[in-house]
Amino acid sequence: MEKFQDLDIYMEKYGQKLIDFLPSVIGAAIMLVFGLWLIKIVNRFIKKFFDNQEYDPTLENFIASLINWALKIILFVLVITQLGVESASLITVIGAAGLAIGLALQGSLSNFAGGVLILLLKPFKVGHWIKAQDVEGTVKDISIFNTRLITFGNQLAIIPNGKLSNDSIINYTEEGIRRENLTFGISYDDDIKQAKEILLNLVSEQETVLKLEDKMPMVAVAELGDSSVNLTVRYWANNEDFWALRWLVLEEGKARLEAGGITIPFPQRDVHHFNLESLKK
Repeated sequence: MEKFQDLDIYMEKYGQKLIDFLPSVIGAAIMLVFGLWLIKIVNRFIKKFFDNQEYDPTLENFIASLINWALKIILFVLVITQLGVESASLITVIGAAGLAIGLALQGSLSNFAGGVLILLLKPFKVGHWIKAQDVEGTVKDISIFNTRLITFGNQLAIIPNGKLSNDSIINYTEEGIRRENLTFGISYDDDIKQAKEILLNLVSEQETVLKLEDKMPMVAVAELGDSSVNLTVRYWANNEDFWALRWLVLEEGKARLEAGGITIPFPQRDVHHFNLESLKK
């Protein structure tokens, strides 16, 4: 009998508490269902908004995901508060946990921030040829934490966005055209005007060399070197024609200079022998 009496007392005591707590549970459940429904509507609106804009797909996914998680965290706090937990205490716990996670993931957060900056400022895009962190290559993918390049030798280079966003970047693709600056050395005994004419005619004959008003090809004396007069050959070309044109001008330039009787010197060094015995005397 005593056991049944204790059970009755237990049920009466905690059953009343459960009944008193039931409205909070129902309210929290309703708030949770309504909140998730509202978040789904907001996500649809955000997706529709980005579909009408020309943003980077990676940036779109990142912002949509960030908003989604932020709304879910806010909903979680509201639901827990509805159940009777003090919001101040809950926010303190979340803040402390966030601080601990932030200290543990400093490098990752740096890369995360760098990725956000790259996606917002857009110093380069997928498909661009860039040079950064002593690596050159075509941008294959831009993620939140790192950027992947395919190098000239078809190797995959992965660069953390934290370092990438804090260092200089050379974008060879953005402007659409590039200027080449090739150097040809000729002998001091050769005719400079003749050599310049040969090289200028070569460049001017190429259809892929741009002949714009402010971007005409030119040949000039760049330097009086130790063993040669160095001529610089400058011209502009579209990105897709750049490398084929460079290789052609280098090969054909040498051939035409030699055919014209122009000497292409190479560094020479005179070695003098001394008699050590005679120096001692």
